[in-house]
Amino acid sequence: MPATESYNDEYWMRHALTLAKRAEEAGEVPVGAVLVLNNQVIGEGWNRPIGRNDPTAHAEIMALQQGGQILQNYRLLDAVLYVTLEPCIMCAGAMIHSRIERLVYGATDAKTGAAGSFIDLLRHPGMNHQIEIVSGVLAEECSTMLSAFFWNRRQQKKALKLAMKQNKSTE
Repeated sequence: MPATESYNDEYWMRHALTLAKRAEEAGEVPVGAVLVLNNQVIGEGWNRPIGRNDPTAHAEIMALQQGGQILQNYRLLDAVLYVTLEPCIMCAGAMIHSRIERLVYGATDAKTGAAGSFIDLLRHPGMNHQIEIVSGVLAEECSTMLSAFFWNRRQQKKALKLAMKQNKSTE
């Protein structure tokens, strides 16, 4: 059934941000992804490698897998993937194999980003499929969520170290 309204990149990125919150609530790095085809969601994902004990359980992989199941095809032609953080090399490879049309992401990842920040796998001339990339959609909101998560994690580690130090001194 065709969608009655057409939504823009910001709309879908906001949806990805709500998925990232699910990851954060589970203690995972807050990354969310939504896969859209013909203005309809065909896949959703949020980071779950810790909870699933699976290093491949990234938000993008989860959304691509769900999209493949819904379409009953590993080729996700004409689909657009919205992700709150620039994908890593593993996820970029999965996108190439799935043949998505576009990637739209929020925050850049200078350390591991494979869509142009660290390496540009998605537009590498040797790849058998090229993906259109749109970066920086709601970048500030995406970056803020990630920064706050890692800041809180560092504070928790500091508090734990301090508590352990205090326990040792009272023994």
